[in-house]
Amino acid sequence: MQCPHCGGDLEETICPACGAANLPMALYCSQCGERLPEEPSPDLAERILCPDGACIGILNAQGECSQCGFAYKNVAASEESHG
Repeated sequence: MQCPHCGGDLEETICPACGAANLPMALYCSQCGERLPEEPSPDLAERILCPDGACIGILNAQGECSQCGFAYKNVAASEESHG
């Protein structure tokens, strides 16, 4: 799926009923109206806050911040070794 404004690639969710591409946050298929499967919500107790004191993001499994995008691989690696 491509962005109509910039032409860049967008993530997509495939409808299990008809196979149409939808935006990842869509609740219903834009083609057939079928309810799309929901992604599991993250466990808030397990999140790792961005170590940058001015950022409000959380680190994903790859150690990248959801807001500023910086990769804190050393933080993610140390959390994996302790847990």
